[in-house]
Amino acid sequence: MTHLHGFGLSGRYLLPTAELLADEFLTYVPDLPGFGRSGRPRDVLDVPDLAHAAARFLDDRGVRSTTLVGNSMGCPVICEFAHRYPERLDRAVLVSPAGGIQNQPLRRAIGQLTKDGRREPAKMLSVATPDYLRFGVPSTVRLFRALTRYPTLERLLELSLPTLVVLGDRDPLLPGAERIREVAGQTDNHVLVVIIEGAAHAINFSHPGELAHAIRLFMRDEPIVDDPDSPGTASVYEIHRGTLHPQAKPKPDGGGAPGG
Repeated sequence: MTHLHGFGLSGRYLLPTAELLADEFLTYVPDLPGFGRSGRPRDVLDVPDLAHAAARFLDDRGVRSTTLVGNSMGCPVICEFAHRYPERLDRAVLVSPAGGIQNQPLRRAIGQLTKDGRREPAKMLSVATPDYLRFGVPSTVRLFRALTRYPTLERLLELSLPTLVVLGDRDPLLPGAERIREVAGQTDNHVLVVIIEGAAHAINFSHPGELAHAIRLFMRDEPIVDDPDSPGTASVYEIHRGTLHPQAKPKPDGGGAPGG
């Protein structure tokens, strides 16, 4: 299982979720080229370039296929990876996918990120700020242009493998749940959409327990339901299960059917 980070960030903020899943899956959390501790390429890479870089990272470690878990910008990178290397992707988990028309133009995206920053845990600021400063303003502008030109939604609905999309109901970078349900239901697809109530954009950092729980159920094709062993203010539930997505198997203890 390989975790891919978002725009301008390193993989550090993905570690809370990745560490919870590492007891069950061989886990990688790379910094893609130009981000975090990775070397800076001569030119800013676009979405296809980053997908190729992820494939090379796996090549270097002898990984023939993987499940990719992405947050924000990592989601279009996964969609492109699936388009270019379908035989190498087992399943896809897209957490807070971003970069579409909802985030254009750049000033709107900056406003959304500012609003989101006030909804994230205070510790996220200490993780994200050094990464954003290292990435720099010129790289931000160039990559934003490349990201918003990428056909994320079209690629997402074309995916031909089980795909989990996880959204936070407090995420200012995404449209509301009803609009997402409407778009997802327009075609036959392999997409399962799950909402985590109380979460904003950086779910991998802010709600690792709920996210890891949902991913485990998805990997087992079990109904996505709230974790009774982790009571709290956040809750997890399905809002869309694509007609081509595997039907949920009963839980080993005889648990009920998935939510609507």
